[in-house]
Amino acid sequence: MEHGPAGRFCWVDLAATDASRALGFYTELFGWDAVVQPANGGTFVRLAQGGRDLGSLYPLGRAALHAGVGSHWTPYVRVEDADAASQRARSLGASVAVEPFIVEGVARIALIVDPVGAAFGLWEDLRR
Repeated sequence: MEHGPAGRFCWVDLAATDASRALGFYTELFGWDAVVQPANGGTFVRLAQGGRDLGSLYPLGRAALHAGVGSHWTPYVRVEDADAASQRARSLGASVAVEPFIVEGVARIALIVDPVGAAFGLWEDLRR
């Protein structure tokens, strides 16, 4: 992932009901590389192309599956401070679906639902 300015989309996650099948599809379709990345006591698959990180893929959790949540992409926007950006989003009418937390060695992230119901993530890069 490139270290770009705040306010730009910088990462995308795919939460998949069948992570193995999704991984096979995207690596074949786009020629993406897949690297298993340890984080927070588990792992996710980091997706890259030409040495540049693009995003990640991980299996949808049991609770989400039982609630009927399907596979979905989450785009992330780079911020300087995930806590401050979450508070600002809230003050502008958004809800914070997931409070900021650290993905070990990668980023501090949060999930926001904007005032019209669209979800996206905040991404505070820890690899500066």
